[in-house]
Amino acid sequence: MYSTNYVIGFVVAMTTLVAVGLTTLREVTKDQAKLNESIFNKRSILMAVNDHLGNSGVDDMSDEDVLKIFDNQVTQVALNSKGDKLDSDAIIASGYKGGRAENIDMAKEKKKSSDDMIFPAYEYNSGNKKFYILTVRGSGLWDEIWGCVALEDDFNTIAGASFDHKGETPGLGAEIKDNPVFARNFKGTKIYNKDGEYVSIKVRKGGAKDKNHEVDGLSGATVTCDGVTEMMYRGLKKYEPYFDAQKKGTKVQGMLVK
Repeated sequence: MYSTNYVIGFVVAMTTLVAVGLTTLREVTKDQAKLNESIFNKRSILMAVNDHLGNSGVDDMSDEDVLKIFDNQVTQVALNSKGDKLDSDAIIASGYKGGRAENIDMAKEKKKSSDDMIFPAYEYNSGNKKFYILTVRGSGLWDEIWGCVALEDDFNTIAGASFDHKGETPGLGAEIKDNPVFARNFKGTKIYNKDGEYVSIKVRKGGAKDKNHEVDGLSGATVTCDGVTEMMYRGLKKYEPYFDAQKKGTKVQGMLVK
């Protein structure tokens, strides 16, 4: 029989060994993990303009191709609630060490007051046309939902969208991500009515009636669909000052973050 002190010593030694091993592994793979997360997020952003990426869709692109598009064809812009463009120092002062729009965590920003929020926008140049990719975040049935919405250069027509979630029900609310038809239905819809009033896009249970401003809902996922409606309305509205500045072609405060 082993003594109590021997058993305790063995357990402590093994626990220490495992802890040191896990810590070492985490440190060794930390940079690669950050890069993988960055590429994953960039894929999600580009999915909103998937139909405008040329012959290859995002799913068929290598990691290198995704990074190349972001480096050469995407301008990252960080905005405050007034629509002013923020420079790297302002982004860092808001708590994001990277100082780029892609570093902004919308889950954190969502907890701030509207006046204190900052948010990212991505200007994608396809070579023939420019698209503006905006991020939105809201609440579904069980947890948070989010998405990227691309607008054409009229700042009205949706060119594409992609959605994701944290814990919606598979086969029901999770279809906002898993069913490509849902996101595809947003393409061609408009966030302003014919009188120029902001109305956003409604996800309608039972099917869209106004194809300009509504999309078909998901069967059995009413709460999630209502969450998408609310997310789209409140999320895109935050960008209106940015839209106005871009339309007028006026210079806004701060620097572009490339």
